[in-house]
Amino acid sequence: MREHRRDIIRIIISAVILIFGVIASNAGWFSGTVNLLIFAAAYIVAGFEVMEASVKNITKGEVFDENFLMSIASIGAFIIGQYAEAVFVMLFFCVGELFEHIAEGRSCKAISAIAQIRPDTARLVTETGEAEVAAESVNIGDIISVNPGEIIPLDGVVADGASSLNTSAVTGESLPVDVGVGDKVYSGCVNINGAVKIRVTERFGDSTASKILELVENSNKKKAGTERFITRFARYYTPVVVICALIVAVIPSIITKEYSVWIYRALMFLVVSCPCALVVSVPLTYFAGIGGAARKGILIKGGNAAEALSKTRTVAFDKTGTLTKGDFSVVAVHPQKIDEKTLLLVAAAAEYNSNHPISVSLKAAYGKLPENIKIQDVIEIAGKGIQAKIGDKSVLVGNDKLMSDNSVDFRGCHHSGTIVHVAVDGEYYGHIVISDSLKPEAESAVSELKKAGVKTVMLTGDSERRALEVVNKLGIDEYHANLLPEEKVLKLEELLSEGNKLAFVGDGINDAPALARSDVGIAMGALGSDAAIEAADIVIMDDNPDKVRMAKRISDKISRIARQNICFSIGVKMIILLLSVSGLCNMWVAAFADVGVLVLAVLNSIRSATYYHYI
Repeated sequence: MREHRRDIIRIIISAVILIFGVIASNAGWFSGTVNLLIFAAAYIVAGFEVMEASVKNITKGEVFDENFLMSIASIGAFIIGQYAEAVFVMLFFCVGELFEHIAEGRSCKAISAIAQIRPDTARLVTETGEAEVAAESVNIGDIISVNPGEIIPLDGVVADGASSLNTSAVTGESLPVDVGVGDKVYSGCVNINGAVKIRVTERFGDSTASKILELVENSNKKKAGTERFITRFARYYTPVVVICALIVAVIPSIITKEYSVWIYRALMFLVVSCPCALVVSVPLTYFAGIGGAARKGILIKGGNAAEALSKTRTVAFDKTGTLTKGDFSVVAVHPQKIDEKTLLLVAAAAEYNSNHPISVSLKAAYGKLPENIKIQDVIEIAGKGIQAKIGDKSVLVGNDKLMSDNSVDFRGCHHSGTIVHVAVDGEYYGHIVISDSLKPEAESAVSELKKAGVKTVMLTGDSERRALEVVNKLGIDEYHANLLPEEKVLKLEELLSEGNKLAFVGDGINDAPALARSDVGIAMGALGSDAAIEAADIVIMDDNPDKVRMAKRISDKISRIARQNICFSIGVKMIILLLSVSGLCNMWVAAFADVGVLVLAVLNSIRSATYYHYI
């Protein structure tokens, strides 16, 4: 409240002068001129900045705004001798403005709190010791030191030491994460209990914290359809109101000759019709909701994404890394003409240069490769596998499609999981079974979406058997297996043709085309992923699929509150407008109704950031 102290003092002074003026006027203490001066003083104290803003906007060509409406209405009230009402109108308008600024300030503070996750300095390790430098001056490959209690300023890999990290500012999850030498760490995380040295892998502007800040700060530039409607509405609404007020003032006055009565009613018309409740509350709803979601590790790229997700009736999930953990491990080895160790060696060698989860699991299962092994001509075939030359032999490692495309006579397997076939010089050498487990939150995420009337679909490149196993465990409505990346996009096209808004949830790296094609792309587990942040409309910073459900409920609430504010503001104003024109209320009621609508709409808007009690 400290930053609003000046406005609060101004309002209190004006209110005290107004009360004194009303008492003095009713008691007959002073002459009419003195009473006028008292009310004028109260008016100037309360309304000087409003009138100043109105004049400045007029010089810029922005004539019809709420400052203009309040200035002309209150000055008009002065002209017809309604001094106390003129001050009351301006005073209440200032109270409403103060309330609006406090609410906006609270939302801005929530965004500013996110900004604290990115330190501006880093402790650079040099040959002569450590030096505190600007974080943006640190280069990739430099070593920085982070002590317990400090925020990691740049993305990197732990080069020395071990610690636990609080990742809540980045992912929204407060459970500490243990890290040691070789583990990736991200800017914005708090080092809890151990000093670590980190080898920097991203420049300051490309760090995870910088990406989060950029997304949140730019989110208000991507307005929802509702926000754009309000902007257009206000542009035409205010001039229409002024014209209607002139009609109310002139035509009945000419007919009835009661000029002061109809001018007074026209001024009430102007006061009531001020659109500030709509113009303020709807953008504030999106702003507050998006800021609140960011604190939980859900980055919504603007009101348009929130509105689209609120209308979504179909959610399509990728499987690996989205519904399942993606930490593949070898569960069975079935050689044909060689032993298990050799089969694993051939597969691990072919996958040596790949970071795909299946490749990682094969390399982990074999262990360290022999130093004399010669691997060359490696070609990664999207959605199928690897082709490589090991020594003087041509090797194929991949799925059924890769074997079929190369006319290899392969064999199926009764095990559930991903089947990796191995062929050498066109001859089938056997297969390896790899499997991963479901994420613990996947079942609740799917079931809650279904309860909300959302159709769930799974699109995966995995086998029919493994896909069906996951579908049966989670209760997913529809699935499609054995899909190449381009085939996922084609399936999305088919789902989109059903006419419902569709969201696609993927890992943000391999699924970038599908993320971009869907109505709402949701990148899952996108910590540090450039592809995710670029392609997606909503970025979930950890691997929790339940946050898809949370993002949906947040978006639903944001849109619902925006609609409530529109209906409430317009409905109440229409009633008071009719009462004011018909002479059934006075300007005190008109001013109270206008500011009351603004205050209630703003209070309602703030609720969009306070949804955690039922999520």
